[in-house]
Amino acid sequence: MKSPLIRLAAALGLSAMLLPASAQENVLNLYSARHYQTDEALYANFTQQTGIKINRIEGKEDELVERIRNEGANSPADVFITVDASRLAQADSLGLFAPVKSAVLDARIPEHLRDPAAHWFAFSTRARVIIYNKLKLSSSDVANYEDLAKPALKGKLCSRSGAHPYNVSLGAALIQHWGEARTEEWARGVVANFARAPKGGDTDQIKAVAAGECDVAVSNTYYLVRLLRSNKLDDRKMMERIGVVWPNQSSFGTHINISGGGMLKTAPNKASAVKFLEYLASDEAQAYFANGNNEWPVVKSAVVSNPELKSLGDFKADTLNVGELARTTAQAQKVFDRAGYR
Repeated sequence: MKSPLIRLAAALGLSAMLLPASAQENVLNLYSARHYQTDEALYANFTQQTGIKINRIEGKEDELVERIRNEGANSPADVFITVDASRLAQADSLGLFAPVKSAVLDARIPEHLRDPAAHWFAFSTRARVIIYNKLKLSSSDVANYEDLAKPALKGKLCSRSGAHPYNVSLGAALIQHWGEARTEEWARGVVANFARAPKGGDTDQIKAVAAGECDVAVSNTYYLVRLLRSNKLDDRKMMERIGVVWPNQSSFGTHINISGGGMLKTAPNKASAVKFLEYLASDEAQAYFANGNNEWPVVKSAVVSNPELKSLGDFKADTLNVGELARTTAQAQKVFDRAGYR
């Protein structure tokens, strides 16, 4: 039965009111910037397995980071999870995470998918692919990220904001591979090829390509799979007009980003926090990411039974360390700003 304090919090709409650690036993306080209904089953399964109750606060990434900073040493938060490596690196740069010593995490999560200092870990991945209108282009026209800057695509490219972390992370990866000068030249070419000013999210780019507003765009894969799995016939029909390219298969591979998290330095329930992070690396939890939210598991032994996700096929993924990659995002944003990619 919920305590009066928790009932009061719910009544007032204050998801933030968590009991202090001294008033709780066997609990985990989770601050999450993931907003997926399918995660409910993920968390419920953890509680069922361990008996550890999860108190969850959801919010936007920047809001949660600022909240943790403001709460300081008295923060009830044990674990912070979010999407995009750059956001995790930003929280880490503020000194929010503590290193986690775990043989389970070390063994199950590939080295390039965790912070070198073990401050945070990836638990799922999504690829940033090129999508195109099958009636306007062929896959050979847009086989690589560099093709997006070619003059042949002038007036044919749609994009979300160049300031969005998904695009900035791609820019950071390109800097790692190409260097700053070539990446800026590429960004200027991309801007020159815009069919319209950047706007909307990845789903909006998919719809724009399908509608013929533009011929090509980039998108994270889980948006594509979400539309492939849609209950709406119009969504599935729309996807028949979309082609998907795994970029740079003959070079460094397709850029991937992550969803991940770490234990906070001020966590009052550190044992529960480590158990939760280890649970997220279990085969069972990994399957929730793939089958519930259309993301790839980071653990190879996890079983993926999501037919639409599997229909995208196998691909060569970029193996840049996500921790090192994230530390290049500020440089990438400056490059995009100079190129007018906003």
